[in-house]
Amino acid sequence: MEVKTYRVIQDHTSGYPEPITFAKGAPLAVGEKYAGPEGWDNWLFCETPGQKGGWVPAQVIEIINGTTGRARDDYTARELNAQEGESLLGTKTVNGWVWCEKPDSSESGWIPLANLKEARQ
Repeated sequence: MEVKTYRVIQDHTSGYPEPITFAKGAPLAVGEKYAGPEGWDNWLFCETPGQKGGWVPAQVIEIINGTTGRARDDYTARELNAQEGESLLGTKTVNGWVWCEKPDSSESGWIPLANLKEARQ
């Protein structure tokens, strides 16, 4: 796994305080495809028993039939709140978002790639 250092160039605050989270093999009800102006491709709105729905990258979903699926991997839609100027460590990029960690704490979550700039070492 390649770790990249990023600088936050635009604040990001999560609008989802209860993100969908599931384990590999979890049943998923698959809904609409994301079609916003940001150009984030391959995100599907999913629900799983006992949780609020949320956006899931298509790569994580095994479609069984139309609107029924199963999780290929563990996943959480948790977003990371970050402020301009912060330094973050990114470990995975998926469909316009980066999984980041704050190096001085245990906080981690997704941030839009557009809010980040790769820092040169």
